[in-house]
Amino acid sequence: MRVFKFGGASVKDAKAVKNVVHVLQTVEYSDIVIIVSAMGKITNALETVVEHYLNKSDQFKDAIDFIRKYHQGVLTDLFVNKHHPIFDKIDSLILDMETMLSRNKSNQYDYVYDQTVCYGELISTTIISEYLSENGYSNELLDARDVIKTNDVYRDAIVDWEITQKSIDTVVNKKGLTITQGFIASNSNNFTTTLGREGSDYTAGIFAYCTNAVSVTIWKDVPGVLNGDPRVFENTKLLSQISYEEAIELAFYGASVIHPKTLQPLQRKEIPLYVKSFINPKNEGTSVKKGQRLVPYLPCYIIKNDQILLSLSSLDFSFIVEENVSEVFALFHKYHLKVDLIQNSAISFSVCLDDKFNNFDELLIHLKAKFSVKYQKKVSLFTIRHFNKEAILFLEENKDILLKQSTKETYQMVVKQ
Repeated sequence: MRVFKFGGASVKDAKAVKNVVHVLQTVEYSDIVIIVSAMGKITNALETVVEHYLNKSDQFKDAIDFIRKYHQGVLTDLFVNKHHPIFDKIDSLILDMETMLSRNKSNQYDYVYDQTVCYGELISTTIISEYLSENGYSNELLDARDVIKTNDVYRDAIVDWEITQKSIDTVVNKKGLTITQGFIASNSNNFTTTLGREGSDYTAGIFAYCTNAVSVTIWKDVPGVLNGDPRVFENTKLLSQISYEEAIELAFYGASVIHPKTLQPLQRKEIPLYVKSFINPKNEGTSVKKGQRLVPYLPCYIIKNDQILLSLSSLDFSFIVEENVSEVFALFHKYHLKVDLIQNSAISFSVCLDDKFNNFDELLIHLKAKFSVKYQKKVSLFTIRHFNKEAILFLEENKDILLKQSTKETYQMVVKQ
């Protein structure tokens, strides 16, 4: 068995959905679990639905109508028969979402978010499953929430591997095609949870691990893993092969091509990962395996925007010791802030933070009670793996640098955005 993952860009419209069939025709497609994301930018559109709903905005119905019309447009282009059952299926899913929101009593953003955004994946997989069947590709549509079980942390749930393994062993057909959703799961009470943004890659890793798949292929709109984001850096080059360890390092520092959690289950069972282009499916792309050296060996550039640079020092100018650092990290954990860089001296402690849950202002209240606090929002964190002098000079040019540091293989700097 193999696992394929198609992200939002690869199923963004009718042409893209038809290309999924082309990819399956180009490669051997038997015995595959296909993981599918929401179409295009639909997750963003559903986030807008959540915001309008919680704010009781007059634009709430317009936001729902956008979701409906977007998918109706895709269906009209895919299915000649306008009375095809798929039209009613998608209408029913959207109506189900509206009904869920009308009956909801919770004002907790994370909970409402997960119960709502899951419909992006539910709709996309229903469309793709039906379209594949229409074109002679017999398949089973599986609700990922029935098999991937997690704790109760909404928007960033932790997988219960024991229950998930048993569920996948029982439910998933190891033969033929299975279509299922990325990103979504459920807790013990069967409320929807999600695995974090870009979590569809992680879903692929979960299914691969639990089915002992021979490989995972992530189909992207780029040739494979590049040494920089082509939207930011010019003249990027394809990395034809990297190791699990290198891929984990790149993911940790913010490379968006592979989700940070994806590689951990694959590495445990040494399941190869391939990142390939859905535009040119015959091309080799990038292979990620155990012990592979980086080919070609060259600097890799990563940027993370919208970071926060936080500097702490003691109120009485005493040393920042282990007890202080431990207390600060406990607060980071409590408020779900990810630390991307650390720099400390005898009397100060600086970190670059990713505040994806918007909890920083609440954190500040606790920090100011015990520390002298300085911070700057809207900064960018640049990282170079396997840096050289030329790479650093290139990256530092015309930048207002707030902090920088380097280790043997990694150079980082924080700059004004």
